[in-house]
Amino acid sequence: MDKGFLNHEGIVEHHLPRRTQPVIAFVVAVCLAGMAAWYVAAGGLQGGLVDHDAPPAIPLRFTVDLNSAGTVELSQLPGVGPALARRLVDHRDLHGPFQTPESLLDVPGVGEATLARLRPHLRPLPGQSPQSELPR
Repeated sequence: MDKGFLNHEGIVEHHLPRRTQPVIAFVVAVCLAGMAAWYVAAGGLQGGLVDHDAPPAIPLRFTVDLNSAGTVELSQLPGVGPALARRLVDHRDLHGPFQTPESLLDVPGVGEATLARLRPHLRPLPGQSPQSELPR
């Protein structure tokens, strides 16, 4: 017959032997201490753990080649809507490829402020060094 005892409902219950209970308690205590040590080492007390509901933002930058981008790509740039994107493409088709970012100032609706907003998103044009146009 099974070792154990009958409870008041007549069901046989099994308990751990008395000599095993301290061993299990010790293992549980070591695991809890390990989890606490990990939490402290991971920066939990200084707020260093990642909040998965609000992960840190990853900076992304969208860049375009002025001489090959269409109206859809150009309209994604800050300060450029569909109408200005169409004017940029029309100007490029009529006058040829843009040689410098400053040649955008020839397009109606593009001023110094718009050009300043666009600069970080422009790929270098032919004859320009990549470092001169793209911020680090």
